Amino acid sequence: MGQNMLVTLKEVLKIAEEKKIAVGAFNAANLESLQAVLTAAEELQMPVILQFAQCHESWVPLEVIGPVMVAEAKKASVPVCVHLDHGETFDYLEKALEIGFTGIMYDGSVLPYEENLENTKKAVAMAAKTGASVEAELGSMGKRESGAGDSDGDDTKIYTDPKQVKAFVEASGIDALACSFGTTHGIYLTTPKLDFDVVKNVRALTDDIPVVMHGGSGVSREDYHAAIRAGVRKINYFTYMDKAGGNAAAAYLKSLGEKEPVFFSSISMTARDAMKENVKEAMKMFALK
Repeated sequence: MGQNMLVTLKEVLKIAEEKKIAVGAFNAANLESLQAVLTAAEELQMPVILQFAQCHESWVPLEVIGPVMVAEAKKASVPVCVHLDHGETFDYLEKALEIGFTGIMYDGSVLPYEENLENTKKAVAMAAKTGASVEAELGSMGKRESGAGDSDGDDTKIYTDPKQVKAFVEASGIDALACSFGTTHGIYLTTPKLDFDVVKNVRALTDDIPVVMHGGSGVSREDYHAAIRAGVRKINYFTYMDKAGGNAAAAYLKSLGEKEPVFFSSISMTARDAMKENVKEAMKMFALK
């Protein structure tokens, strides 16, 4: 195809802003999920964000999967941003930038405001050297990205304070802001109550910075659409895609006769195909379809 489809986070979010939709950001924690996400995006001819989170390091190291993500993004037939999700240390951010990631998220959401701002400024300066974009987080979704722990009554959740947002965005020079407005990471144990005014106020006070929604997997179609109308432009989605793959693998194993051989390659292909269909449904929903 000749043309390089690897784009920055800023560029992909500009497409989302023009179309008033959200771009799906899907974690590629292994080769099957990477293939599922890219084939889904190509079949729908929609832009996509391919992510890897620092907490997935124990599944596959960033230096192994990262170069594959970048190489595959370049060959895609749609715009693809390769983004580091929840980068917690400067060393890790540096590693992603060296590999060729076009977006990084610095997550200082559990730190005091001033420290989060200072570290975010450092991340922006690092990313500027390679032309990558930066996402930061203000407020806290509570549980870490792994989804461990109980989401009900999580007292570490702090909603984003729109009053802090203007100064934070202007002083840091970030391209996107992850806001806490009622979602949580992992599987929902109770129906989330989302405060869309947080998103609207953040947009109003910052000249419409693209808002990122984390912990979106169990949210209803109606709430997704309301969030996008309020100004969410990037939606992180992983848990339910991962679950779709797991459920398909379990069903496949159940379908085998007692004497039939079990092949890991068949399990992984079954999971990959199910994840692709799940990603396609999510992408359509994020495009308000």
